[in-house]
Amino acid sequence: MPPIKRRTFLKGTGAAAAAATMPSMLSTSSNAQARPNVVFILADDMGYGDVGYLNENSKISTPNINRIGQEGRYFTDAHSPSALCTPTRYGVLTGRYCWRTRITRSVCWGYSKHLIEPERITVASLLKRQGYSTACIGKWHLGMDMQTREGGVIQDSHASVDTRAYKADIDWNARILNGPTAVGFDHFYGISASLDMYPYIWIEDDRFVGECTTTQDLLFITRDYRPDRYSDNTGPAHEDFVAEEVMPIITQKTVDWIEQQDKDTPFFMCMSLTAPHIPIVPSAPYRGRSDLGPYGDFCMEVDDSVGRVLDALDENGFSDNTLVIFTADNGCAPYIGVEEMNEKGHFPSYVFRGYKSDIFEGGHRIPFLARWPNRIEAGSSSDETICLTDLLKTCAAINDVNLTSLAGEDSYNILPALVGDNLDSPIREATIATAGNGAFSVRQGRWKLELTGSTGGYGNIAEEEVIAQGLPSVQLYDLENDIGETNNLYAEYPDVINRLTALLEGYRASGRSTPI
Repeated sequence: MPPIKRRTFLKGTGAAAAAATMPSMLSTSSNAQARPNVVFILADDMGYGDVGYLNENSKISTPNINRIGQEGRYFTDAHSPSALCTPTRYGVLTGRYCWRTRITRSVCWGYSKHLIEPERITVASLLKRQGYSTACIGKWHLGMDMQTREGGVIQDSHASVDTRAYKADIDWNARILNGPTAVGFDHFYGISASLDMYPYIWIEDDRFVGECTTTQDLLFITRDYRPDRYSDNTGPAHEDFVAEEVMPIITQKTVDWIEQQDKDTPFFMCMSLTAPHIPIVPSAPYRGRSDLGPYGDFCMEVDDSVGRVLDALDENGFSDNTLVIFTADNGCAPYIGVEEMNEKGHFPSYVFRGYKSDIFEGGHRIPFLARWPNRIEAGSSSDETICLTDLLKTCAAINDVNLTSLAGEDSYNILPALVGDNLDSPIREATIATAGNGAFSVRQGRWKLELTGSTGGYGNIAEEEVIAQGLPSVQLYDLENDIGETNNLYAEYPDVINRLTALLEGYRASGRSTPI
């Protein structure tokens, strides 16, 4: 394992090429190289420090994820655009910050209406137009339109915790509208949202696999990990839906789909895992395998799932021409027993402050490892600041596709950082990340501005309390000298605060953060 650098190499300002577009606005150069397969594996709530290759003191065995780093490149400064699930997934597929949509805080639920506009270019639709076979297996969490028996569509666009009781008369035999197959995926097999959100039933393409004839509360089976915000999560369930079987099914369906592909047609696989998110339900072969309890066991199941995908690529002759990316949608959740793990010397957030939903680095600095034989140097690393919104523009660059300014508004081409080109300036001008409550952070070079006086996450305090306690309403950290975000410099550098605030306002007003 390469030595892990505890310092972070931070970059100043810079610019990159513009972002993406509508289908009619795409063009491909005749000089495009042989198109690689792309396998994008997204873990759910897995911390930077949970990956052994990134944390020399990790107590969780992750040999398969480590293999991606050993045979490719790891990034020390990779970020999700949000510290929560839905906004990150929207950003991954569209190259656009989710706060530009109706979801400005929190997440979609299992019944939520579609979030991605069907006409918007996504990674899947972009690659499909380039002749790729496309599939998404696992967790969707971006809304879809479920029809009722009365012929309408469920109107819960963003239901609150208090209104999620099962009251919708779903037609389990009707087509599901505006789901994954409407935004570029040839095939989908998975669940509508997180594993702790009903309906608890599998979906294949645009149909439910059966119907829900009973109810269950998946959080009940891991009540020790139930967040305080949940009192009950009972909802409709298929009688054969078993939480412990979800990860094995996702893994097997992914492997099966890869094995069905041929070498004459490139493919894009988005493997969207449900682990180690709650409910913490490692399947039987993994229970007790770690020294950290069910969460550690669940992370080891994630690693084995990655290993099975790598093996499938090897066995079917795809590895040499496949870009494999392993990453996570946000940091580890604080309510899964982090204190107990800390006592055993395991720190899911590594040296970073905060956890899932927080504005701090532990909320949105994520593992990111990529392997592409003959293009990415084995055992290499990069300190370039990147964001998961960059996947769209990068896949366009790989396929020599020119994108207009009509989509991918917050996506940069990070291909130079992937393949190790010498960079004269940073790729990203700045990177925006949001907390669970919608609070913004602006990162540029060494500086990180957080436009909240709280964590913005599950452990946050109300802004009224911030004021009552006389706490500053903003936070400014010099990450080059204070990676743990312990010393708020807001009073010392008003010029930096003003500059970064103006930059954010410009991004919001213009509708994009990339140059046209």
